[in-house]
Amino acid sequence: MKKVLILEDEVSIRSFVVINLKRAGYEAIEAGTGQEALDKLKEHPDIGVAILDIMLPDIDGFEVCRTIRATNKSIGIIMLTARTQEMDKVTGLMTGADDYVTKPFSPAELTARIDALYRRIGGDGAGEGAEQQQGPFLLNTRNRTLEKNGKRIKLTQVEYAIMKLFMQNPGRALSREDILTSVWGRDFDGELKIVDVNIRRLRIKIEDDTANPTYITTVWGYGYKWGA
Repeated sequence: MKKVLILEDEVSIRSFVVINLKRAGYEAIEAGTGQEALDKLKEHPDIGVAILDIMLPDIDGFEVCRTIRATNKSIGIIMLTARTQEMDKVTGLMTGADDYVTKPFSPAELTARIDALYRRIGGDGAGEGAEQQQGPFLLNTRNRTLEKNGKRIKLTQVEYAIMKLFMQNPGRALSREDILTSVWGRDFDGELKIVDVNIRRLRIKIEDDTANPTYITTVWGYGYKWGA
């Protein structure tokens, strides 16, 4: 059974999420503090998706996210944010989260986001073994890895999916809507800014000069283009 970690200090919210995760066929691993969540991840290394609240009694969800990402690039991470806290969404994505869900949220919405992340984790198929070489970059779709000049670049699942989309469409201008649909799925009802934040995060990892990007260039008023 696929495992999902739910880090939420409010018992009523956590119980609500756990019930709906079980109904959707997931095994829910509960944590009420940041440290407990990190301990649970060590106990259950096969957890595929983690849902992290931001406001916690010990360390905040951003710090938990950073700590997880320092050692685990493949796990899917969803942040729970307050509807009025716009910066929480951006900060969560920049610290390594793949997605965010604003409170209050519906069980169907959260389950759809988890389903999408799990599909992304196993999306390429182990038997393909395909490699794509463009400029200094080598994308391996079997291992889901990216190298630049022979050096491995650590990517989250979302970052990998964006890179794969770009490298499959060299020189083509992709709208933000194109990227959102391809990476997050047609059922995603979040905001377009999630694309921009992830592009910003990718540029930090792959560009020689983030102030003057040459690989992922902006098509003003439209989207982005890959030019390696």
